[in-house]
Amino acid sequence: MPAKTFPDGEIVMGRWPGGHLYYEVQVTSYNQNTQLYTVKYKDGTELNLKENDIKPMSFFKPKRISSRSNSRQRSRSRSRSPARTQTPKHSNSRDRESRKQVENELVQKEKLSKPVYQVQENYTNNKTTYVTDYPDEKEKNKSIYRRFEHKTCKEVVTDQLDPCNPQAKREEAKFVHLDAKDGHLYVKKQVVQIQEQGFGTRVGAAFMIFLLPATLILLLLMCEQKDPSILSFPPQIPALQTLWNGTALGIFVLWFLFQALLYLLPIGKVVDGVLLANGKTLKYRINAFYAFLMCAVAVGVALYKDVNLSYIHDYLRQLAVSAMMFAFVFSIYLYVRSWRVPADELAPEGNSGSFVYDFFIGRELNPRIRNFDLKYFCELRPGLMGWVVINLGLLFAEMKVQNRDVPSLAMILVNSFQLLYVLDALWNEAAILTTMDIVHEGFGYMLAFGNLVWVPFVYSLQAFYLVNHPNELSWPLALAIIALNTVGYIIFRAANSQKNAFRRDPHDPKLAHLKTIPTATGKNLIVSGWWGIVRHPNYLGDLIMALAWSLPCGFNHILPYFYIIYFTCLLIHREARDEHQCRKKFGVAWNKYRQLVPYRIVPYIY
Repeated sequence: MPAKTFPDGEIVMGRWPGGHLYYEVQVTSYNQNTQLYTVKYKDGTELNLKENDIKPMSFFKPKRISSRSNSRQRSRSRSRSPARTQTPKHSNSRDRESRKQVENELVQKEKLSKPVYQVQENYTNNKTTYVTDYPDEKEKNKSIYRRFEHKTCKEVVTDQLDPCNPQAKREEAKFVHLDAKDGHLYVKKQVVQIQEQGFGTRVGAAFMIFLLPATLILLLLMCEQKDPSILSFPPQIPALQTLWNGTALGIFVLWFLFQALLYLLPIGKVVDGVLLANGKTLKYRINAFYAFLMCAVAVGVALYKDVNLSYIHDYLRQLAVSAMMFAFVFSIYLYVRSWRVPADELAPEGNSGSFVYDFFIGRELNPRIRNFDLKYFCELRPGLMGWVVINLGLLFAEMKVQNRDVPSLAMILVNSFQLLYVLDALWNEAAILTTMDIVHEGFGYMLAFGNLVWVPFVYSLQAFYLVNHPNELSWPLALAIIALNTVGYIIFRAANSQKNAFRRDPHDPKLAHLKTIPTATGKNLIVSGWWGIVRHPNYLGDLIMALAWSLPCGFNHILPYFYIIYFTCLLIHREARDEHQCRKKFGVAWNKYRQLVPYRIVPYIY
């Protein structure tokens, strides 16, 4: 176990996560297991930093500039040259006054307030720049800065240290290690194992790995029963061989490969993602909406060729099991390949040292095969578009099972509402680049199962329920449900659009009416508009739409309302996690935001 370098209470300089600036912080505690220091900034923000992101105050002291040469001076001969005149030892009063004035100026300079140091690591010109800012003196002269530039190399930067103190050099070697790659310099990061944080550690992760597939199978079995009430739970478990179908597996694999082919097409613009913690920015091609249009053409051709889409209903269980198997094998591949990537490409929470926990959470942040981003591809493509195709197959199955010439009004509403939701996500594809899934979460079993299995087969539960449990809607009730879904969508889209526009350009004149409060990170928090009503207005719109999706199924059974129940629990848990992260990140600014916007999701309720 490595020894603790900085004691509690010591004032040090801490690097702001994801940036290159150092700020004065106070060490509050040290975790032996995670090897992380908890530090407190002047505004009250508390963060966990690695040891190589912390430097002692003495490291930033600028070297004294001496007018003397470093070379050894030549000793003067005892005998003086006759041509040189000796300086008189006495001085007049004018000389004494001038000397006293110079000494007073030196004393005043020494009394300047404590400087604030900033470090900017410039990887393009291989320089490290140290800027010393004297705040008190800057009020008189705004251009007083001392700037030092040092060429860096593959070795550790030590030219700011005392050359007569080898111990200081050894301590500095712990902080900054540079490595050359592709003509650029990168900071080499050490692998630090973190504590298991969510889902009850490794036990909870192992439980979720088996709970999620079991829950999905039970939901599908309940929907197939004539009486899907709670009193009929648990449903009769079919023979295991009936859950497997080779054709269903082949269909799912072909669908996945078809989506991958559409993803690789050179259509759509290429945009930059957000700046990651390792200082890198990834590029993404935005073409999901075009891929959906091509899928629609392919489905239209299949219907024209008399392809029976009701096959999806007949083999929905087998398709779901095939997706589970694919997601599990895919997750094993993701876990194995994560051991071959650099440490700075690992997810913050996926490196605990526990196989089960890291397999579930995901070790690698953005796994890629060349330019093919696996996590980004799975977020919107196979599962989300597959959801729409499954709904369409269930619509045709309802017509077949209930001998209808046209689908029921309830089925039309469910398909239309959910199609609108999917189209919105695909049209605003670039917005997903700022979400927690892309920026923070690793890609493991949790996201692989969620995107490839849970979304297409659980979110289509209302349509599957209506196939065997019809519910006739009157037009007034249908119009009321349509109005409810419209309200939810307006809140959802307006809140997300406002947030995304502010992230892209906070100085946009169209956003000048928004009130904000500054934070220590340099970013501002919106305290008006949609984000001044509740802290998560997009969650509120999501929940309203989820309710509108379930209402067409009627009130005979609770099963079609599973989605909104699950989604409410999910968003409350996510909001609590966001609250914890924002409190640590923004400090006192977040506390002020909580006072201005007291409600989390639902106004005057929660």
